[in-house]
Amino acid sequence: MIQKYAKGLVFVFIDASNIYFSQIKLGWRIDFKKLIEYFKSNTQLGKIYYYTAYDKDYSKQRKFLDFLEIIGYIVRKKEVKFIEDSTRENGGFQKGNLDVELTIDAVHNRDAFKSFVLFSGDSDFEALLKYMKGYGKNCIVISTKDHVSIELIRQAKFVDLKKLKGEIELKDNLKIKNPSN
Repeated sequence: MIQKYAKGLVFVFIDASNIYFSQIKLGWRIDFKKLIEYFKSNTQLGKIYYYTAYDKDYSKQRKFLDFLEIIGYIVRKKEVKFIEDSTRENGGFQKGNLDVELTIDAVHNRDAFKSFVLFSGDSDFEALLKYMKGYGKNCIVISTKDHVSIELIRQAKFVDLKKLKGEIELKDNLKIKNPSN
């Protein structure tokens, strides 16, 4: 499916937080080894980036990020911050946004690729997509219908993540539970 839209050298940028919530909605998880193999088999993959906030004390997450680097991902991460907020039950919330880092990497590399693939549905990336289109880039957004903004759909070819399930689903019998079900 992706080969219909991705032309020339392809760079992939994954907003891990946004895709995490898409996986919850879908009820299945992405096998990131299968994902990189999918792009290698179906496109001329140049680089694949993964952006995430992390908890330095969570060893399972550290091992996962190390695994991604071993199999070929470029991992960009920053430590999660706790933001105090007395209006919240637990006194605050965790935050770790890497939208700026993703944007800087995309702009810095723009002359190296023809197709820009964004795994996110976040409307904050509308300006980045407009910028990439201004430089003649094929822009593809991969997300779910419930987690993609209309702004991104207007700027790029939209691929529903659920259409890739057969190619990239993690087959470990551990399904993600949707809290709204």
